Amino acid sequence: MTCCLTFVTAILSVVLRHQMETSAVALALSYCINLTALFQWAVRQSAETENYMTSAERIDEYSHLPAEMNFSQGNTIPPINWPTEGRIQFENYKLKYRPELEPVLKGINLEIIPRNKIGVIGRTGAGKSSIFQALFRLTDPSTTEGKILIDGIDIHTISLNDLRSILNIIPQSPVLFSNTLRYNLDPFQHYTDEQLWNTLEAVQLKNKIDNLDIQIAEYGSNFSVGECQLICVARAILKPSKILLIDEATAHVDSKTDEIIQEIIREKFSNQTILTIAHRLNTIMDSDQIVIMDKGLIQEYGTPNDILMKQKDLFDDNKSSSNWL
Repeated sequence: MTCCLTFVTAILSVVLRHQMETSAVALALSYCINLTALFQWAVRQSAETENYMTSAERIDEYSHLPAEMNFSQGNTIPPINWPTEGRIQFENYKLKYRPELEPVLKGINLEIIPRNKIGVIGRTGAGKSSIFQALFRLTDPSTTEGKILIDGIDIHTISLNDLRSILNIIPQSPVLFSNTLRYNLDPFQHYTDEQLWNTLEAVQLKNKIDNLDIQIAEYGSNFSVGECQLICVARAILKPSKILLIDEATAHVDSKTDEIIQEIIREKFSNQTILTIAHRLNTIMDSDQIVIMDKGLIQEYGTPNDILMKQKDLFDDNKSSSNWL
């Protein structure tokens, strides 16, 4: 547009050269050139405004989403110290993401003994993450069938608040808030400074932190990915729980941080029932049991040695395949 405007101005300056002073022509061309930067700024601003309006549209959409039902209400009130063991049972459990879709979990039957370490593997879309979603009850109750019991209590009969407060998770992508380190470790202010510092020492971050009130930037951008994940591990250590879910916490970190996290999990969570979605075989080879998921069903369940014997060819062919683990 600015090129056309400059071209037209130049043509008119030639055509009207006898009617215009030289200074006026120079001034007109000068302003045309300046308009280039102005138009570029206007285009940038319009693009940013469009992006912001998309965000505003999403916020408006989210604000009108229906709230989760019975977050603080349930038919059953679990005991104060529930769960005391961490036993998990799936009884013919089926799950759909929406009523009109096919089930992603197709009648799972599984019992996890307290304090067992379970590795969950399978191809993309096999149903690994759906198990975690089922435990947290992230889908509408009308899309589920069967039961999930934790220490003998059906999780669909208790409130979401009671359920989610007893589950611990270390996500694949670190989740940090734009607030202080203290808030990210202890958002409900349950622990003393000494406990927070001891936890940071346990995850080998104490020497890298000046104070607990240091500000964490958006998405934890002032820390490395490995340090962000270690903060999430520290948060999990602080939370008393009998069940820990790990969505391959070491998938995006370097090998050194991977080793640190694996050692912390072995040491600090030894008395908890652990379910790990695995993308690397080495993270689950010391598990008590391994679950192989395929098309929403449990294809194999057994010790690592038993699974390796049964599935040797499968593992050999897929050790480096990203769509298998």
